[in-house]
Amino acid sequence: MADFQLLKKIIIRGEIEATTGLLIGGSNTSMGIGGPDKMVIRNPISNEPYIPGSSIKGKMRSLLEVSYGYIAEGKMGKVKYVPNNDPKLITTLLFGSANNDVEKQRPSRVVFRDGKLLNGESFRDKTDLPFTETKTEVVIDRITSAAMPRTFERVPAGAKFDLEIVLNIYSNDPHSENELVKLTLNGLQLIQDDYLGGSGSRGSGRVKFTIKTVKERSHEFYHGTAEEKDYNYAIPKDLRDATN
Repeated sequence: MADFQLLKKIIIRGEIEATTGLLIGGSNTSMGIGGPDKMVIRNPISNEPYIPGSSIKGKMRSLLEVSYGYIAEGKMGKVKYVPNNDPKLITTLLFGSANNDVEKQRPSRVVFRDGKLLNGESFRDKTDLPFTETKTEVVIDRITSAAMPRTFERVPAGAKFDLEIVLNIYSNDPHSENELVKLTLNGLQLIQDDYLGGSGSRGSGRVKFTIKTVKERSHEFYHGTAEEKDYNYAIPKDLRDATN
């Protein structure tokens, strides 16, 4: 067997439900006078909000690195790792590394698809803006006690989005595929108990993940000599689809 060969792809599919308002910011270039100070990101064709795969990936990596104690020092915009992006770290193996040292560079094993809005038509005309609500927060000046209101656009609680994660398993991985699947699902659990998007410390961004299927496609599948099959793995209780 080759030193570096794709063995299989494990495909995790399900849903993401916003259980509180969800604020994942987009461009304010089309904002009118009197509009929200922060807008959500939208599909430019359908005008529907969506969840970028990068938002899920970045949040998951950050929380996993903290949970494993890989962060030595954290400041706004500056983070030090222990050790510095070591390619043997399980999170580096999963998410890859763009280290300046070529020998330490690693490709990402995991792919996060953008999450398409699934149930937008059920609330499109019931919210302040198409598919979204506005939330006004007040900042209090600590010296003068003056109130400074600001308005955010959020996807309302109850909105559901598509979830798809693809995990590539290679022949030279130092960790087993079950460890990598477990790490990915643990990352989803961490996000559930934290938040996604902005203003999470002020009530926004609580989400619920529901895993509906986990499939595997071996390298033989892509050569036309095998079929897709169910991946045999016990989904954590808080991520299971209650209807199955």
